[in-house]
Amino acid sequence: MTTGVLAGVPAEVARLNRAVHQRILGATPIVGVKIWDASGRIVYSDARNLIGMAFPLGADELRVLRTGGIAADASDLSRPENRAERRFRRLVEVYVGIRGPHGRRLLYEDYERSSTISASSQGQLTSLLPALLGALLVLYLIQVPLAYSLARRLRARQREREELLRRAIEASDLERRRIAANLHDSAVQRLAGVSLSLAASAAGNGTENAGDTMRETIASAASETRETIRELRTLLVDIYPPTLERSGLLAALNDLVAPLEAAGVAVSLDIPGSLRLPDNVQALFYRVAQEAIRNAKTHGEATEVRITVEIEPRLAILAIVDNGRGFAPDADGGTDRPESHFGLRLMRDLADHAGGHLAVESTPGKERRSGSRYRCDDHRPHRR
Repeated sequence: MTTGVLAGVPAEVARLNRAVHQRILGATPIVGVKIWDASGRIVYSDARNLIGMAFPLGADELRVLRTGGIAADASDLSRPENRAERRFRRLVEVYVGIRGPHGRRLLYEDYERSSTISASSQGQLTSLLPALLGALLVLYLIQVPLAYSLARRLRARQREREELLRRAIEASDLERRRIAANLHDSAVQRLAGVSLSLAASAAGNGTENAGDTMRETIASAASETRETIRELRTLLVDIYPPTLERSGLLAALNDLVAPLEAAGVAVSLDIPGSLRLPDNVQALFYRVAQEAIRNAKTHGEATEVRITVEIEPRLAILAIVDNGRGFAPDADGGTDRPESHFGLRLMRDLADHAGGHLAVESTPGKERRSGSRYRCDDHRPHRR
């Protein structure tokens, strides 16, 4: 742009026109060029008959002219200043604010076929498509193994939950059967005997020596009743040991082994008097000891039982050893006796759930050892 072009000097306009046709109209998809001044006068156009004519500029055109920005829109070929471009049917016009001589603000406008822009956009998309598809493929290849791994772990956790629920139901059913069997074989039988004795004594009340017989029956009934009360208390302790939370593990284990001592079994408790363990660890040790003592009494026919608790840095160990008949535990800690199988598996589940480890060592004919190891590091359980 020169002052001659703005003044309409033919030679200057012709020189600009040659440059526009060589560098723009002949080398780009652009089909028309106009340059406007702020008054709306066309100072240059490739259609020579429009030069010098004035048309009102729209708001967007004036804004671009003043700010030097850029704008684009579909061409309205019905407007009189666009009559030279009507042969192209569909065009897009682009406005760019430029500076002329002495900083004069001008508006550059050109026209481009819509099909050319669409083809250009499609070409750019086509060039980008392989990279885009490659990136999506890489993302898919990364996510598929991750999703498969997450789904597999989710299925494994679901199976674990189902197995834990099944074992909990089996353990609960086993405990109910044990309680029913204990009540039937001990307290119920004793109370039935007391009832029969009292009934027989009442029936013979009018016979000779009835007073002596009555006194013996009542004394025997009182003795059986006291023994029944003791057995019921023992059963209550088995169900829930009140001394565990109130007096600690040592007192609860003393209550637990009392029936063994009453039956003539030699019991040794080696537990530090100042032992302080978290409540969940105490409950774990009590339940494991309860099951191990029950096995020693019911199945092992043991005459000696030793219970020890050792405290190491961040580690507590419970060990129960008896001189019973022993057995051959399988990989899951079970035996050929279904009740023992559930009992030992219950101990193992309790230890695993608490973050501990249960080790059962036994051989038929030799003494049996069962125990639980619990490790606590910074109040978080870890297995050892």
